[in-house]
Amino acid sequence: MPVDLRVALDAVVGATQAHLNSTQMDRFVPFEKRHVIPYGIDTRPLALTEAVQHKAEALRAQHGHKPLVFALGRHVYYKGFDVLIRAMAAVPAVLLLGGSGPMSAELRELAGGTGAQVYFAGEVPEADLPAYFHACDVYCLSSIATAEAFGIVQAEAMVCGKPVVNTWLHNGVNALAPDGLCALTVQPGDAAALSAALNRALADPALAHRLGEAGRARVLQGFSVEAMVNQTLALYQSLI
Repeated sequence: MPVDLRVALDAVVGATQAHLNSTQMDRFVPFEKRHVIPYGIDTRPLALTEAVQHKAEALRAQHGHKPLVFALGRHVYYKGFDVLIRAMAAVPAVLLLGGSGPMSAELRELAGGTGAQVYFAGEVPEADLPAYFHACDVYCLSSIATAEAFGIVQAEAMVCGKPVVNTWLHNGVNALAPDGLCALTVQPGDAAALSAALNRALADPALAHRLGEAGRARVLQGFSVEAMVNQTLALYQSLI
């Protein structure tokens, strides 16, 4: 006979409240059995060591010490990299675009036609990622669909003290990096709004510093591995 999950389940964990707020969840998980335990980010590999500093300086020099916007991910539709490239045509900075995928050729063609300064970094080795985060002035998450449910790369950029420009997806993306606290948030798919937010962050060092420091503190306090472990153990203890 079918199992009544509403009775059988003791707890369901989601990374943010947005992950737990759904009509699908309502059908089999009572509200009181839902628990938010954020993803834990391992901050140690992202530390600004001397080696990372040297790599970051080399990246900045490679691009003529121009302002740098970094974005990273698989080149698929929901990442909104086409929107970002169109936005960059109105931003006096270089976009470092990491990753690859089925849209890579299309994105390269688009970049060539817009006049945007885009450097296609390809698949960035894990060991080199900290240098990219520390080298950039702004991290941009330009996703246009809720297939982007959290955006761990945002957290990695925040750990490095970088301001974030992201999009309003009504989910974990915005729970992690709220507008005005550690991010500037725009409507998805709006290239003009995206370029305006990027220009604002690049033109106002005090704002960029405030957003970056708030983001770093937010991850260290609530999205660290230690926080995840402690909250998970506390939940297990409450259920025993």
